[in-house]
Amino acid sequence: MEKKNKILNIEKIHTYYGESHIIQGLSLHVDESEAVSILGRNGVGKTTTLRSVMGLTPPRSGSIAIDGRDTTKLPAHQVSKLGVAYVPAERHIFPGLNVEENLKLAARPGKSDQSWTLEKVYDQFPILSERIKQDGATLSGGEQQMLAIGRALISNPKIIILDEPSQGLSPLLVAAVTECIQNFCVNSGITLLVVEQNYRMALKVAGRHYLMGTKGQIVGMATTAELEEDPKIIRDHLSV
Repeated sequence: MEKKNKILNIEKIHTYYGESHIIQGLSLHVDESEAVSILGRNGVGKTTTLRSVMGLTPPRSGSIAIDGRDTTKLPAHQVSKLGVAYVPAERHIFPGLNVEENLKLAARPGKSDQSWTLEKVYDQFPILSERIKQDGATLSGGEQQMLAIGRALISNPKIIILDEPSQGLSPLLVAAVTECIQNFCVNSGITLLVVEQNYRMALKVAGRHYLMGTKGQIVGMATTAELEEDPKIIRDHLSV
């Protein structure tokens, strides 16, 4: 059996906010071209895990590696340069810059003919091609999410990290964003780690799921098929 390359490997990290011990010994990995989600109730540490990976809230102990390189103590801008694209729940669209300027600011050349370009982003998100000169901060919530994802793609990363991509969106827009994520990730083989409270969306875009309990600990792992066959797992880990 061919051994897969781990794009992201987290080993026993402990992350704090001040004296609050949020992540307590978390380990997980994401293989190349794999789509993985972290599922859990609000407040258990899912976003903190992503911030730890990005160097925004570095762990005090444990290790994080991107494509084999230790990034545990690197600041966020250096983690980004190693090929990690982060789409936070707040999206962080740059106000005062139009859609195209937001995209160009993140653009990095890819290494293959499958690389993402402005044209390819506009093909994937036609609504953005209609809003090229519009201030990115004045787009609707769904359009801002598509811009944030397009901005991640055009950086041609090794892995995209998405935090609650459906947050604040109507069911119709959730379906549209889900379809976009399926197209660029599942169909194109882009490596993805997603945190999503909407488990139905997570099951559509990821094939493997880490179940997070209290104290920021992974308490289980399941495939999409296993979760679909046993709804009790979802109820036990996501119900209030």
